[in-house]
Formats: sequence, C-alpha cells, structure tokens
Amino acid sequence: MKKQNTFIVVAAVTAAVIAATWLLLAAPALTGNQINMTRGVTSQSVINYNLHMTILWVCIVIGVIVFSAMFVSIVLHRKSRDHQAAQFTHSTKAEIVWTIIPVLILVVMAVPATRALINMEIAPETEMTVKITGFQWRWKYDYVEDDISFISSLAPESNATRRLASGAKPTDVEHYLLEVDNPLVLPADTKIKFLITADDVIHSWWVPALGWKRDAIPGFINEAWTEIKEPGVYRGQCAELCGKDHGFMPIVLHVLPRDEYTAWVDQQQGRVERLAAN
Repeated sequence: MKKQNTFIVVAAVTAAVIAATWLLLAAPALTGNQINMTRGVTSQSVINYNLHMTILWVCIVIGVIVFSAMFVSIVLHRKSRDHQAAQFTHSTKAEIVWTIIPVLILVVMAVPATRALINMEIAPETEMTVKITGFQWRWKYDYVEDDISFISSLAPESNATRRLASGAKPTDVEHYLLEVDNPLVLPADTKIKFLITADDVIHSWWVPALGWKRDAIPGFINEAWTEIKEPGVYRGQCAELCGKDHGFMPIVLHVLPRDEYTAWVDQQQGRVERLAAN
C-alpha cells in the first residue's frame, strides 16, 4: 500500500511538470498561439526575456518542491493511516532556515533584474532622436535631426469597419485595428532615443517587440532608447485608457535596412520641400 501511494504522488508531480513544460514549450508551436512573453527584436527585449525565463524556472522549481512536500504529507501522512500530528509550537532552526533561503533566492534574482533595469533606463550614445506625442486618438512623430513630422492614425479600412453601421466584417480586414495610415519608419542596427509626451491626456506608447513601454504624460517628457536588430514590421497599441477611442490607437513600426531608411528620409525631405515651394 505504501509503494502504491508513493507511486501516486510521483505520478502526480511528474504529470504537473510535464503539463507545465508542454504549456511553455510545445503548445505555442502546435496551436500557433503565443502564450509566453515575446523574445522581441532588441537587445533590451532579449535581456528581459532571458530574465523572465530564469525567474519562471526558479518559480517552477520552488513550486515542484512545495507541492511535492504537500502531496507527500497529504497522501502518506493522512489520519486514516494513524499518523499523529506533531505537537510543537515553533522551531527556531526551522524559522531561521525558511527565512534565510527565500532572502537568498530574492537577492540572487535581484542581481540580473537590476542589471536589466539599468540597461533599460540608462541610454548609450544614440544616433538619432524621435519625439512621440500622444493625442486623442492618434500619434505624432517628429524626427528631430531630419526635420520630418507626421501624424499616424488608425488605417481608413479599420476605421470604417469598426463602425456599427458599416456592414463590413472585421475578419475581412487585414490587421484589423492594428494598421495605420502613416507608420513610424526606423533604421535597423541604429541606437535611437525616444522622447515621449502627450498633448491632452495620459497615453502609453507600447510595442511588445521592443521590450518596454513608456507613458506619454502631458507637460512631461519620458525618455527611452532602442536598437532594433531585425528589419520588419512591428505592431503595438496605446496601453493606457485614454478615452472612448483608446482601442483605436495602434502603433506600427517599419524597420528598414540603413540604406533603405536613408532613401526614405531623402524622399520625405524632398516631399516637404516641394510642398513648401508650392
């Protein structure tokens, strides 16, 4: 009987570990759904992801140990087996141990967490600056060095489809509510500083692939920086409730190789010069 109960405990713990591992590693590949934190495309996002996974596995190990002890106590030391509860009020040694061990675990976790925060907050020497201003319910982008400025709003297709009387199906619109008319264009492999503020209420500029988000606060400028390693299209949204159309403030980044970005800047500056001439 004792062996049978031990087998039940071991089987339960093993099943829990397998289920947790499957949810973390196998499920996204099979279902196509991202249930874990995104790895992102910047050095910051990779640091954040690695920190997240380290802390997650520490928590899993602690959980397995705690629940194993709990299941062993429940199954092997139950009253029906005539086990008697120990009669004591406290144990000084046990209290010292279960205080010191958690403190040491927290200290060990605090070291990489502090490094990640310092890397996120202290910007290196950057190569360009973009000012981001949040409005109800759009974004304004100013390229400080290149004298380029434009407004980015929800794409007309999504804006028309979201209306109740439109008769259109959201499933027929590609990137529904996640597409804009004027995306923010940035160069890859470039250290970029962002100056983030707002003109009316508090917004929050968030692109998950970058690994951070910043509040846009009227009368205050938040700073952030990034270096995007991979060209591509990356999407985000306003992450602060900012009014009735809060859900219609998408963010789209088009990250280009350096030479293509330079050509885009020349094109934009030429367009501005032609408009000024007219």
